[in-house]
Amino acid sequence: MIDRQLLSDTVEAAIAGTDAFLVEVTVGADNRITVEIDSPTGVDIDTCVALTRKIEEVFDRDVEDYELEVGSAGLTSPFKVKGQYEKNIGNRIEVLTRDGQKLRGELTAVSEDGSEFTVIVPRKVKEEGRKRPVTVEEPLTLKVADTKEVRYLIEFK
Repeated sequence: MIDRQLLSDTVEAAIAGTDAFLVEVTVGADNRITVEIDSPTGVDIDTCVALTRKIEEVFDRDVEDYELEVGSAGLTSPFKVKGQYEKNIGNRIEVLTRDGQKLRGELTAVSEDGSEFTVIVPRKVKEEGRKRPVTVEEPLTLKVADTKEVRYLIEFK
């Protein structure tokens, strides 16, 4: 069985000194390895190839056979690490809370430890003297633990 911690350490060492960060490493029972990385500037094929070669230097296929897939976290993939939140500050996101509420708004901040984030969400408010409610944008701070899923919002205009 492939040592997941050694694999994570190998990936971290390979991307050290770059703006890339590790999103997730999974090792299946059949030695199917998936490594997801991301970067504020994007991940190109050369980065994935270089990372694949570094992993193959440490994990010899002759000793233990495995299937390796190295790629970037997809645009529609849910956020898993603090770096993805930081990368998307200023972008619109969609949040699904644990109680089933769906929110859409602009991500404005993430806490230092990555446990909370702030999103500006529109809310309808009935103002005195007006017939119809008006939409105001309010900052809302949420704990990552209170969300089921947070992802980049793709909108077509």
